[in-house]
Amino acid sequence: MTRVAIFISGGGSNMLSLLDAMEDPSFGAEPVLVLANSSKAGGLAKADARGVPTAAVDHRDYSDRAGFEAEISKILAQYNPDLICLAGFMRVLTPEFTAQWENRMLNIHPSLLPKYKGLHTHQRALDAGDTEAGCSVHLVTAALDDGPILGQARVPVLDGDTADDLAARVLVEEHKLYPTALRNFIAQRG
Repeated sequence: MTRVAIFISGGGSNMLSLLDAMEDPSFGAEPVLVLANSSKAGGLAKADARGVPTAAVDHRDYSDRAGFEAEISKILAQYNPDLICLAGFMRVLTPEFTAQWENRMLNIHPSLLPKYKGLHTHQRALDAGDTEAGCSVHLVTAALDDGPILGQARVPVLDGDTADDLAARVLVEEHKLYPTALRNFIAQRG
């Protein structure tokens, strides 16, 4: 059984889709930790209600990323995950941290990578006049939103869409894509 830690920053809707999927014994994974970069992240209470251990490491308590990540690493050592899933974790991780988790850390990003790395992806797709948008699951590397793509889902851009409209439609697909990509990744690892 693959042990999975999930990192969040907010309400944890993608985390919940992963937890739902992992309830199926055939999925091949179990959640061992949900970690947030703020104790106010709403997803922590949701994970706790599901019986998943939680931790919060507030990045604002550290003068640099190395100290923040050292504390995360201490917590991870207690739970011994095999994989990390970034699920709306809004912190850029250092090359040193990502190297420790090379080929063992996944992320979901709300664009059709390699388009629109970083923030404001939906507005950028609208501003560019794109006819479709979507989301991508990828392996995390030292470069932001740049690792090998494990799966994508597409949605049409509709006339009159706002960034919020588009984001809502993409989020529905994120909730389907992330568990599927994780399951496939685990199966391929053997």
